Amino acid sequence: MTIFPNRRDFVLHGGSGFGALALGDLLTAESRGAEKRSRNPLAPRPPHFPGTAKNVIFLFMQGGPSHLETFDHKPALRKYDGQLLPESLRDFDLAQINTADAKVMAPQFSFRKYGDSGQEISSLFPRLSEHADRLTIIRSMYHDLFIHGSAMILMHSGTRLLGHPSVGAWVTYGLGCESDNLPSYIAMTDSVFRNGASMYTSGFLPAVYQGTAMRAEGVPIQNLQRDADLTGGEQRLLLDQINAWNRNHRETRPADSRLDARISNYELAFRMQTAAPELIDLSGETQATRELYGVDDGPSAQFGKMCLMSRRMVERGVRYVQLISSDWDAHGDCKGNHEVQARKIDQPIAGLITDLKQRGLLDSTLLVWIGEFGRTPIRQGSNGRDHHPYGFSAWMAGGGISGGTTIGSTDDFGFNAVEDKVHVNDLHATMLGLLGIDHAELSYYFEGRDHRLTDVGGMNNLAARLVRS
Repeated sequence: MTIFPNRRDFVLHGGSGFGALALGDLLTAESRGAEKRSRNPLAPRPPHFPGTAKNVIFLFMQGGPSHLETFDHKPALRKYDGQLLPESLRDFDLAQINTADAKVMAPQFSFRKYGDSGQEISSLFPRLSEHADRLTIIRSMYHDLFIHGSAMILMHSGTRLLGHPSVGAWVTYGLGCESDNLPSYIAMTDSVFRNGASMYTSGFLPAVYQGTAMRAEGVPIQNLQRDADLTGGEQRLLLDQINAWNRNHRETRPADSRLDARISNYELAFRMQTAAPELIDLSGETQATRELYGVDDGPSAQFGKMCLMSRRMVERGVRYVQLISSDWDAHGDCKGNHEVQARKIDQPIAGLITDLKQRGLLDSTLLVWIGEFGRTPIRQGSNGRDHHPYGFSAWMAGGGISGGTTIGSTDDFGFNAVEDKVHVNDLHATMLGLLGIDHAELSYYFEGRDHRLTDVGGMNNLAARLVRS
């Protein structure tokens, strides 16, 4: 028994002991979530409350499409084309945007009202506009990041900081997986993943919730096929032995989620050797379906195949599908750039909505269309627009929402979101809410505190307002 000669020594040594107890409690708490799920971390789990959506297809337009050429009609820009911005906007103190001698640039495309709802949509999207009554257009998105990299990280993880989980990882963590033979979270791109795996990372969540990058052409997933010299039975024996070693190793490291993820991924990869090639094999699709998505030729072929595959993923229980259309960065020739990019996606996305509706999947599948920011109402170079996060557009469809509605607005020049402003955290809270997840309750203990996708944001949760009555 230790005897302390005076109160000072007692406080000094006792305080160290209490600190050790606190540290032990923190370490135990951090591993608690992983331990609860270690037996089957991807097992389906009930939502916090009944949701209207079960799956998400996240359509990300990498590079920043202009809201002024797509979904936010601003006649004032045509009226003031070539003139200086109004004094009130020129005085707006922004280091990133030169407003002092900036000249207004008119919209490069015409707008029309479509559907019974009269949604105003650009002529860039003749096919998508046919679904105007199914779209909820948000014209008041905003944040404060001008650089592609940090803005894309924010859009996918709710924060500008690296190392945080992506939306798909949070959804998978919250709801689990409905497919035995495919990942719960799949990401695809028509070019390259700018920012790499940070676009679909699990961050500080257990590694099993990481998204899986899949290719639309050739081998869908690298290193998936069995060695030609190995039979199925031999591979099963080898996998069983590897898993046994991993489980033994895990018992001495209960807080290391990577070992659970490795065991789970080996097993999933074994099952995917049949499921993944079948997923991208479109030979069984009818000619009418292929034409609907535009997969056989022309500019829509690649993204069309990605959209068709996303429908097949949803049918097979994939929870979260992330499709990336690259190259919307229109600094020099906004009109030319957006014409090219719109031809790639208009027919495929319209076809996806039609196909989901025909198969009874649209009500349970939430579609979200967005870029990392919009473009300035002022001219850059000869005919371009710069990055602009203060007001831009997104849209949602399916997932039980009413459609044919518009939320929020920007000012007359499309410069600032001014009505019913929707931050990225609000959008994420809305997506989770439609899935039946309370964004304030979906959390993970890491480095001494509970973290969540929406952090301290998400106050303008639109989910209840969007649901069809």
